[in-house]
Amino acid sequence: MLVKWTRCTVVDRRGFERGQRKWAGLLGEPGFRGQGGGWSRGRPQVVHLFGFWESRAFYDSFMARSHDRLAAAQAGTFKNVQVRLFEHRFDVKVGFSPQFADADVVRIAHCRVREDRVDHFTLMQEKVWNPAMAGSPGMLRGVFGEAPGQEFLVLSMWNSEAEHGKYRAERVERLALRTQLEADVASIGGDIVSLEPSWTV
Repeated sequence: MLVKWTRCTVVDRRGFERGQRKWAGLLGEPGFRGQGGGWSRGRPQVVHLFGFWESRAFYDSFMARSHDRLAAAQAGTFKNVQVRLFEHRFDVKVGFSPQFADADVVRIAHCRVREDRVDHFTLMQEKVWNPAMAGSPGMLRGVFGEAPGQEFLVLSMWNSEAEHGKYRAERVERLALRTQLEADVASIGGDIVSLEPSWTV
């Protein structure tokens, strides 16, 4: 599965939201699995969108055929767009599916990992972070993806910001020490996204 993460800064909120509804046209595209997104909790004009495709080949075919027609409705409503593609490595919690209806927030962690630490970082995600997140009340599902250049995305869906906040307060610092996160990563960024139900496809 291919995960597409788009981040942009919105300059015309009403026009952007109107255009966002046009992406319902993704339904029926070969290989399309789902899309959702919303507004950054920390930066009010920033939007994050997450799209899921069966494979890179299906995604490339869509980009060559239909993308520009769907995107035209949002022209001029945003700036500073960044798009990143990640190959699914494993689920966070079992049986990931790109559904957004039961989630309130998405947490994204974007990591650039030191070349000699990739194996350790991946192992720690699988053996330590994953079980900790999966066992947290309110954590619904997630995905761990990899891009070329030692770049990784951890995307987790939560039923409330309060539950995610509890997990963060109680466990993240301890887990970071246990997994030697600082030694693994060259940089780490992220955000918490309040999902907009009307954007779900």
